[in-house]
Amino acid sequence: MTAVAFSRMGPGDRGAAFGLFRAFLESDPHYRDAAAAYGDGGPEALARAMDLFVARPDLGFVWMGKRGDEVVACCVACLAISTSRGALVAKLDDVNVRPGLEGQGIGSAMLASLKAELRRAGVTRIDTATHFDNPGARRFYERHGFASLREERLSCLL
Repeated sequence: MTAVAFSRMGPGDRGAAFGLFRAFLESDPHYRDAAAAYGDGGPEALARAMDLFVARPDLGFVWMGKRGDEVVACCVACLAISTSRGALVAKLDDVNVRPGLEGQGIGSAMLASLKAELRRAGVTRIDTATHFDNPGARRFYERHGFASLREERLSCLL
């Protein structure tokens, strides 16, 4: 089986990343449960987000895994400044592996390579969230060193 190579999304990868994110956001029951609170704007909002990641890499990026020319996994890392760390931190979101390829270690490899990329960029912490009814995602993150913050993530639409 061909190895998966990980890198930041470039302009030429935008369409493939869009397709994988769209399939994930439209079908993931945990995301769909909270989509209204997120202010989900559908494919048009996703397209604007992809354009922003290309135009504003200083704010964040799409991290993607490719096997040959096929995008098999992707996630989002957005940057922020933490007052508790006194440094850059990243918010990890929309982690997904192409349906049918789960359980092959692609998600774990993607997260390991993302951690290395973020360390190179001076990021000192990664924050993420999981749906209350998704214990599998929680176990995945805990296996990779994530710990509960013992708080709930909230959203306010502007």
